[in-house]
Amino acid sequence: MEEPVSVIGEVAAPAAPARQRPGVAFVREFAPRTAIIWIWVIMIVIYSLAEPGLFFRGPTFQTIFDSQQTLVFLTLGLLCTMIIGEYVDLSICSVLGLTATMIPVLVVNEGWNVAAASVVSVAAAAAAGAFNGVLVVYFGVNVIVVTLGSGTLILGLTLWISHLGEVVGLSSSFASIDLKDVLGLPVSFYYGVALVLIFTYILGCTPLGRRMRFVGANPEVARLSGIRVNRIRFGAFVMGGLLCGLGGMLTSAGIGGFDPNSSATYLLPTFATVMLGTAVIQPGRFNPIGTFVAIYFLATGILGLELLGVAGWVSDVFYGATLVVAVTVATLLHRRLI
Repeated sequence: MEEPVSVIGEVAAPAAPARQRPGVAFVREFAPRTAIIWIWVIMIVIYSLAEPGLFFRGPTFQTIFDSQQTLVFLTLGLLCTMIIGEYVDLSICSVLGLTATMIPVLVVNEGWNVAAASVVSVAAAAAAGAFNGVLVVYFGVNVIVVTLGSGTLILGLTLWISHLGEVVGLSSSFASIDLKDVLGLPVSFYYGVALVLIFTYILGCTPLGRRMRFVGANPEVARLSGIRVNRIRFGAFVMGGLLCGLGGMLTSAGIGGFDPNSSATYLLPTFATVMLGTAVIQPGRFNPIGTFVAIYFLATGILGLELLGVAGWVSDVFYGATLVVAVTVATLLHRRLI
C-alpha cells in the first residue's frame, strides 16, 4: 500500500509564461510603432480611389516629397530642445526667418558674397539659440517666456532689416544647393534624410544621445550621476538654432529670397509634426524618424484634400484633427497590445 503524500507546506510552482504565437508577438511589438504608417497607406488608397486620375500619379508624390524641407529642419531643431525636456521653444520659426532674410539682404542689398552671407546668417541663428540657452539654462528664466520674447524680438529685427517686406534676387546658381534634381527629387530632400539618420544614430548609439535622453527624463538624477546637465541643455539650444539657420539658408536659396512675414506660419505645423512623431517608431518618445514620417503623412493628407477641392483652410483643420486622432489611436494600441 502506498504511503499518503502530504501536501502540507508545498508551494505551488510558478506557472510557466504562456507562449505567444509568432504572429501575435509581431502584432504586439510593431502595431503601436507603425499605426500611423498604416493610416498613411489607407489614406493614399482612399485618395487614389476618390480621384484615380488626379492623386495617384508621379507628380503628386513629387510635390509631397519635394516641398517639406523647411519643416524637416525646423522639426529637428525643435527636437533638440524637446528631447532634453525644454518642450516649448517658440522662437524657432523667427530664427529660421532671420537667416532666410539676412542672406538676401546681405547679398542683394549690401553686395556681399553669397557664401560669406550664408555663414554669417547661419551663425546668427546659432547665436540666437545660444542667447535662449543662456537665459533658460544659466539664469533659470522660464523657457516659454524667453523664447516667446526672443522670437518676437528676432521677428521685429528681421522686419527692420528687410524694410517690412520680401527681399528677393538671389542667383539661380545659389538655388542649386536646394533645388538640384537628384533621382527626381531636390537634393535638399536627401539633406533631410541624412540629417534624420545622423540624429537617430546620435540618440541611439552614442553617449551624448543617451545623456540627452537622461537629462530630459530627470535632470536632477542626471546631475547626481555626474552628467554635465547645463552643458547638454545649452548645447541643445545652440544646435536647435543652428539647424533652424541651415533650414533658413536652404529656404531662401530655393525661393530666391524670403518674406519674414511668412515665418510664423510654420509654427503650428512644426509643433503638430513633432508631437505626432511620438506616435511612430518609438511610441511616447520624441524621435527623428517618427517626426520625418509625420511630416509626409500630414503633407499627404492636406494635398489629397486640396486635390479633392477642399478649400485652403483645410490645412489648419487637418493639422489639428489628425494630431488628436492619430496620437489617440497609437496610444490606445500601445496600452492594449503591449
